[in-house]
Amino acid sequence: MAQALRKLASIDVSDPHLYQDDNWRPLFAQLRRDDPVHYCEASPFGPYWSVTRYDDIFTVELDHDNYSSSSELGGIQITDQPLGQEFANFIRMDPPGHTAHRRTVAPIVAPSNLANLEALIRKRTSDVLDALPRNETFDWVARVSTDLTNMMLATLFDFPWEDRERLTWWSDVAIANVEASDAVVHSAEERIAELTKMGEYFRRLWDARANAAPTFDLISMLAHSPATQNLQAREFIGTIALLIVGGNDTTRNSMTGGLMALVENPEQFELVRSRRELIPNLVSESIRYHTPVLHMRRTARNDVELAGRRIAKGDKVVMWYISGNRDEEKIDRADQFIVDRAKPRQHLAFGAGIHRCVGDRLAEQQIRILWEEVLARDLRFEMVGPPQRLYSNFIRGIRSLPVRIVN
Repeated sequence: MAQALRKLASIDVSDPHLYQDDNWRPLFAQLRRDDPVHYCEASPFGPYWSVTRYDDIFTVELDHDNYSSSSELGGIQITDQPLGQEFANFIRMDPPGHTAHRRTVAPIVAPSNLANLEALIRKRTSDVLDALPRNETFDWVARVSTDLTNMMLATLFDFPWEDRERLTWWSDVAIANVEASDAVVHSAEERIAELTKMGEYFRRLWDARANAAPTFDLISMLAHSPATQNLQAREFIGTIALLIVGGNDTTRNSMTGGLMALVENPEQFELVRSRRELIPNLVSESIRYHTPVLHMRRTARNDVELAGRRIAKGDKVVMWYISGNRDEEKIDRADQFIVDRAKPRQHLAFGAGIHRCVGDRLAEQQIRILWEEVLARDLRFEMVGPPQRLYSNFIRGIRSLPVRIVN
């Protein structure tokens, strides 16, 4: 028994190799069963609590009086931002600051604007799919997922079209694990230098729009809102980076994760082909099954009890969405990809409560249109090599996926 307890205590799910090698499932299954609120005393990121069950994650998400997202207390990742070099933004804020900043950008993803975007998204998706090569291998991530998401980001920002690939680059810089051999930046200093360049580029756009009549794009909204028009330099960079990453990583990785799941579960692909009304279910199931954001972190504001464990003020509390979305006590056959689930939107991939992803409906819309257009063309795919996964414990990213259209 003592040996088993020691082994349990030694589990550290913060290791990025677990996600790059796709070996995370057994450890989280063990924690959910034996120690669902688990304390890891020693890790490269310091001591932390792992919250691994669906309902416990939901409890932490909704209790922002006891669990803080504040940048000053550590922010939203298990990795602490370098002291004095924090990039604050509204996801790294608690109310009331969070509320005012979030409200500023929310109109761009309101239902009325999503309806306005539908035809544009469909046209771009159709063009991308029609341009794919037949009978030869191509990278789904580069040709489809990345291209579609940076076009959408460029539209939301009203960003110079010819420079839109910079948005993908800055997103990759912002979320990169600098210790990865293939990282786009290799030190915190290099990351800061690249994000500073991003800030300079956006500042030029910001100043031009601040001096003009308001328009319906994210930069103009931020520049004209009393809550955000006077952001300090680091908060300005942090806010822009948040909007780029938020509009990029969930969508592009769910597009890729969805294709992988459909190819690996061909009977589910055929089910959707025969029942097109299941496409919205497919979207939600793809997002749950892949879970593009692996975790979110909070910091305990007070001494608090969670599932019988005593968490001390100042402790790092990590909500592992990747585990909560596989919680068999909450989600039937959680390790299986099932497109006709009774409750397909019952997942944690967008978070919950005040920090639920502001652009969740837009992400779902983009992915829905992608599968509608794939099925309209009766496109069938095969993977011709393994995915190249991101070295990260924060984003479950797919860097490349070689595929071929087989019909």
